[in-house]
Amino acid sequence: MKQKISPMLLFGGATSLLTVGAALLGAFWTPYNPTAVSAAEKFCPPSLVHLLGTDNFGRDVFSRVLQGMGASLLIAACVVAIGCLLGTAIGCLCGYFGGPADFLLTRLCDVVTAFPSVLLALVVVSLAGRGTAQIILALGVLFIPSFARLVRGEAARCRDASYIQSARLMGVSHSRILLAHILPNLKGVLVPAIVIGFNNAILSEASMSFLGLGVQPPFPSLGSMLSDSQTYLQRAPWYAFSAGAAIALLILGFSLLGEGLQRRRRA
Repeated sequence: MKQKISPMLLFGGATSLLTVGAALLGAFWTPYNPTAVSAAEKFCPPSLVHLLGTDNFGRDVFSRVLQGMGASLLIAACVVAIGCLLGTAIGCLCGYFGGPADFLLTRLCDVVTAFPSVLLALVVVSLAGRGTAQIILALGVLFIPSFARLVRGEAARCRDASYIQSARLMGVSHSRILLAHILPNLKGVLVPAIVIGFNNAILSEASMSFLGLGVQPPFPSLGSMLSDSQTYLQRAPWYAFSAGAAIALLILGFSLLGEGLQRRRRA
């Protein structure tokens, strides 16, 4: 019997596609140069000329939101890629072979995940310096334990399965078992984890940029835009609303999509 697609999954997927499409649009086209300053057009309200108004430097907010969404998604993709690839490799090896290395790495993952990722990222970025590369590296490393713990559990479960035991008796190498038998069975848990990882990475990047430690000016970032707009809430409320709404849509879309995929897998 064909499984029905839940409304949560549909809404999350549609919202995610909308935001990703907007970010892709911003990568190739924007109505105005997002970094162009115009003293004569400061704090213009939303209109047909500037759909979301302008900021305190006269820059088009709509153009900056489009590119800011693209920056958030690009950083999130890099962060999740680092966490997923390294975490999957570590989790597979630990779960399949077990032993003292598995115990030590599991305890290390427990220690790292006990602290808020943003707090640890603040420490790393403070030592390494501000910038996009630094925030990708800091968050990417901090995402490794969550993927490693998830994959380790699935690899340990598959390790004692009958088909794995049969492959060992037939003399199949450990590397072939990991690549041909263990990894394909991880798809069901990795896909929702990657989507939820996007959600967490976007939120973490926005938080870091809000504190001035992420994407550096004049390049647009949703977090830094939200931070800058605080001073002008009464004079230009559209500035804060635009950046906040973009962050909310990104997080809402990937959060609902990830939750929908997890429920679909458990059903």
